[in-house]
Amino acid sequence: MGKHIENFIETCLFRGRWLLAFFFFGLFIGLGLLLYKFLGKVFHLVVTVNSMDSSGIIIGVLSLVDMTLIACLLIMIIFSGYEVFVSKMDVHAESDDTLNWLGALDFGSLKLKVIGAVVAISAVELLQVFLAPASYDERQIFWRVVIHGLFVLSGFIFALTEYVAGKTLKD
Repeated sequence: MGKHIENFIETCLFRGRWLLAFFFFGLFIGLGLLLYKFLGKVFHLVVTVNSMDSSGIIIGVLSLVDMTLIACLLIMIIFSGYEVFVSKMDVHAESDDTLNWLGALDFGSLKLKVIGAVVAISAVELLQVFLAPASYDERQIFWRVVIHGLFVLSGFIFALTEYVAGKTLKD
């Protein structure tokens, strides 16, 4: 009797991983919402380009870069998370435009790619601050620099942890 209960619980837990598919679909919807805002920013940039100075254009383009990096981060999380935690994707095997990294990312690699994207996004945000410092007070600038530094430090620690774990597994 105890073994049947254990098997039932394990089966439920194993099949429960499919609940994550709803989270990934929610992120996909978020990607669509981000696209909507991105297109709005592109339209605004195109319409107002003649009244902007070069730093305004650069800040506008950096905002587009920022949103693009976030979209790439979402794609990495959706695809890799689905493949690692839910099920292998068969749809890319039938397509000519395969994603070479799909299926090659383990959880550690995904963590490093995510923190790398977060550091890049933070760097873009910081660059926007330095292009228009008058728009920010000293306290805001200070905290943005500190937070960016913490992201960089976290990335270094993640990379070091993965390196040590990889060395330990080889030995």
